[in-house]
Amino acid sequence: MSDPVDALVLDLLEWLGPRQRPYAEVIDAWRTSCPRLPVWEEANARGFVEQRHEAGVGSFVSLSPAGRRWLVEHRAPRPVQT
Repeated sequence: MSDPVDALVLDLLEWLGPRQRPYAEVIDAWRTSCPRLPVWEEANARGFVEQRHEAGVGSFVSLSPAGRRWLVEHRAPRPVQT
């Protein structure tokens, strides 16, 4: 993975993991004003995250099916513990 944005998108997707997170938490952690590192914007543009709103509860972000697939394809193998 030679593109630095790809590596950061991977970090975002791993951080989100299998559960949803509150939108405010995601934006606080991943939004950037740097045009050279548009991690949150890139993940959205690629369709890797989904946002949904629950009335009376709030907005949430989770991995989309495309995001899950990309994460599996690009995640480094984890060492086996013996």
